[in-house]
Amino acid sequence: MAVSKYIGEAMSKGSWIRKMFEEGTVLKKKHGADKVFDLSLGNPVIEPPPRFFDALSALSAKRSHGLHRYMQNCGYPQARERIAADLRARRIIDASPEGVVMTVGAAGGINVVLKTIADPGDEILILSPYFVEYIFYAQNHGAKPVLAETAEDFNIDLGEIERKITARTRAVIINSPNNPTGRIYPRESIERLSRLLERKQAEFGRSIYAISDEPYRELVYADGGFTSIASAYKNSFLVYSWSKSLSIPGERIGYVAVNPGIDDPSMAAGLTFSNRILGFVNAPASMQLVATEILDSMVDVGKYKAIRDRFAEGLAEAGYDFILPEGTFYFFPKSPIPDDVEFVRRALGELVLVVPGSGFGRKGHFRICFCVDDRTAEGGIKALARAIQKL
Repeated sequence: MAVSKYIGEAMSKGSWIRKMFEEGTVLKKKHGADKVFDLSLGNPVIEPPPRFFDALSALSAKRSHGLHRYMQNCGYPQARERIAADLRARRIIDASPEGVVMTVGAAGGINVVLKTIADPGDEILILSPYFVEYIFYAQNHGAKPVLAETAEDFNIDLGEIERKITARTRAVIINSPNNPTGRIYPRESIERLSRLLERKQAEFGRSIYAISDEPYRELVYADGGFTSIASAYKNSFLVYSWSKSLSIPGERIGYVAVNPGIDDPSMAAGLTFSNRILGFVNAPASMQLVATEILDSMVDVGKYKAIRDRFAEGLAEAGYDFILPEGTFYFFPKSPIPDDVEFVRRALGELVLVVPGSGFGRKGHFRICFCVDDRTAEGGIKALARAIQKL
C-alpha cells in the first residue's frame, strides 16, 4: 500500500464521527436533505455574533500594511497581550503575554504542547470517554495513550487515575466541559486531582503536566461555571479555541497559555519552536487580531440551552436514560440495547445520525450533537423516538 502502515491502520479504525457524517451525505442524496437528521458532528449552525463581522470588516477596511506577512511563530504581540490580560481578568491564571502562543485551533495547540513535552515512550493519560482525536495526538509524538475511565456519572475517578499513573506518565488531558458527555468536572474534583498530580510528581521525581482543553468553557448551562485545572495546578497548559464560543470552527484559531508557575521557564519558547517545526508556522494572521479584538463577545448560549432543554424533554418522553449535559452541545445517553453500534445502525433506518459511544471509549452509550437548526432538532427527536419504539 502507498500510505504508511500506521496511517493505513488508523484509517481502518477511523473516526466514528466522520463515518456517520459521510453516511449522512449518502442518505441525503438518496432520500433528500430535508428527510435526514444529522446529529453526528459538532459543527455549529449558529452564526458568529455581529461583532465578529464588524471586527472583520474593520480590519479589512484598514488595508493594514504587512498584515498578511509572517510574524513571530508565537503570534502577534498585541493578540497575546489581550489574551493574557483577559485570563488575568477572569482570574483563570496570572498569564503573561510571553507565556501565550497563538495556535491553529485547540487541536493545533494540543499537538504543539505534546511535541514540546513528550519523548517517545512517555504516557499521556486520557480520561474516558474522550474526544476521539486525543489518541492520535499522543501517537503523533511517539507517546503512548493510556485510558482512565471516569465514573458512572462521568465525573473524575481519582482512584482510577491513581492506578493508571506510572513513572512514564508525562501529562494528563482534561477536557471540561467535556466532549462527548457534556459533564463539567466539579471544583472539588479538579482540586483533588491537582493534589494527586503533585503527590505523584514527588513520588516519581519527574514533571507531570496537565493539559486543559477548554474550547467549550463558555458553553455552560449549570450554575457556578467551570473550574480550569490550569488555575489549580502549576504544571499546566491552558489550550483554547474560538471555534465554539464564536462559532468559527473553520477559521482554525486558538492559543496555548502556559501557567506562570510551570517548572520550566523555557516552556513558551519550546511551544513556539514546536509551532514552527510542526508546519503550522503561525496561527492565521487576520483571525488572531479579529478574535482577540472581541474577547467579550460570544454566540447566544441561551439558544443552545433552549435546544438542550427541548432534547432533554423529547429524550425523556421517549424513554432514554441520560445525564443532563451541564455544558457543550452534546448528550451522551445510554444505548437502549447493549450494542451501541447496532443501535446506531438501527437509528440510521429512521434517517437520524448519531455516534456510538464505542468511538469515544465508552460502550453502551451514543452521542447526540444538538448544535443544529430547529428542523433538524425536531426531526431528530422524533426519529430517535421511533428508533427506541421499534426495539
